[in-house]
Amino acid sequence: MGDKARNQTLLAPELTASPREFFQQAINEALEQRKVVTLPTVHSYLVHLLEHHMVTENLFDQVNANGKRTRDTLAEIYLKSSNSEPRVRMELLRKVGDTALYISGFFGDSLQRKVVDVDYYADMGGAAYATLADCVRDEPKQRMYNEFANRFFEFVDVLTYISSNSLAQPEENIMRLYETYAQTGSDLARERLLEKGLIAVPLDTISKKKQ
Repeated sequence: MGDKARNQTLLAPELTASPREFFQQAINEALEQRKVVTLPTVHSYLVHLLEHHMVTENLFDQVNANGKRTRDTLAEIYLKSSNSEPRVRMELLRKVGDTALYISGFFGDSLQRKVVDVDYYADMGGAAYATLADCVRDEPKQRMYNEFANRFFEFVDVLTYISSNSLAQPEENIMRLYETYAQTGSDLARERLLEKGLIAVPLDTISKKKQ
């Protein structure tokens, strides 16, 4: 299937039987294109992650006095988890990891313009998934959460690929794209720099290497 046909498929969720089927198709395509080989449980988890965040309200925790939806910071939720009983602790840690992954993948460009950037989300998300892996007793879940903890930026790239191909977005700001590559080592950002005819400077000469 050519790029044009793939993009038309991703842009036409109404042709699928359900949102889940649409997201399964999108995840399959993104994993293949990003050459990410991972566990079946990770694939299913990513599909559920996208389904959950179809509802924008799921990114928020509460409504303030002015009727505006707000949410605690990831650091606040992570701290709250350390003082919670085991079941609640795991729910909160999962919320930190999932929120960090989703926002990094779908709103990574906007994070470059904020004081709290993508590195913060990656640090918090990776730490939350690593702690979850230590908390659960189910071995498949341990392996899954360790995948997210150890390969966080790879899965950010997977979600970014889906976002770029399924959402109407303006042309990327070249400087933000370069900053993303410099800060995170994103293979996807590097490839897009090369596609635009730019030379991707080796990371070790400009910033830390991708972990």
